[in-house]
Amino acid sequence: MSIVRVFQVTTHEGKEAEFEEFFRGTAVPLMKSQGGIEQLIFGLPREETPNEFCIVMVWKDLDAMKEFVGEEWRNPHILPEEAVLVAERTIKHYEFLDA
Repeated sequence: MSIVRVFQVTTHEGKEAEFEEFFRGTAVPLMKSQGGIEQLIFGLPREETPNEFCIVMVWKDLDAMKEFVGEEWRNPHILPEEAVLVAERTIKHYEFLDA
């Protein structure tokens, strides 16, 4: 069964532009290159959420997701180069409803 993984990041104040550069140049291509992903949606900040970014992923199944994130799949992971830009991160998982 497909799994929806919602990853949200809140950047440190003043780091929005630097994170967006990382997001577009590193995170987006990395996620697009992963096998086992059925859908990807990338979200940029809006006026009411000026330092929040998100990625919504639909993975083929738990095993496919684990191949990318490992056994600690319940935890949000970030790359070392983005750690200095990120104030908070959250991860949530859902069963996919094909409606």
